[in-house]
Amino acid sequence: MLSPRAVAWSPYAAGITIGVLQLPAFLLIGTALGTSSSYVTVSARAASWIDPSIRAIDYAAKHLDGAKNWWQVALVIGIVLGAALSARLSGTRRSGMSPIWATALGTKSRIARFFLAFGGGFVMLLGARIADGCTSGHGISGMAQLAIGSFIAVAAMFLGGIATAFILKRL
Repeated sequence: MLSPRAVAWSPYAAGITIGVLQLPAFLLIGTALGTSSSYVTVSARAASWIDPSIRAIDYAAKHLDGAKNWWQVALVIGIVLGAALSARLSGTRRSGMSPIWATALGTKSRIARFFLAFGGGFVMLLGARIADGCTSGHGISGMAQLAIGSFIAVAAMFLGGIATAFILKRL
């Protein structure tokens, strides 16, 4: 079960919970679970404060307003807060760099960790926007809708993850 004090929550219960969240998302807001669009919403809003003519760009304009866009921003905030709360309650909060990365980089520097995380996040977000959705969007929502592109994207993500694991293991 999902005991807040458990070191590891049941992946089955967590998966079922996430899957069930698809229903209210589709029924109430008419959208699927996903997170990468929230970055576009926040960036477009910030850009509109500096230059209101950003609304002339269709891609930015469609992400500026509406419950669908801001609901995804709230989802991302909830993911971050939920992960922090879960780590705190279970006593598994990490500090410092993973031993694999520390060995690969030859450093345990927090600054190096920050730039790696930022760079990795940027590359992931860029890939998510190019793929028209993020891992959660394709893996959870796209596959639930039986979208062929999502099945291909998820297979590519797993292949990339497996290849990366093999490369890091060799280091």
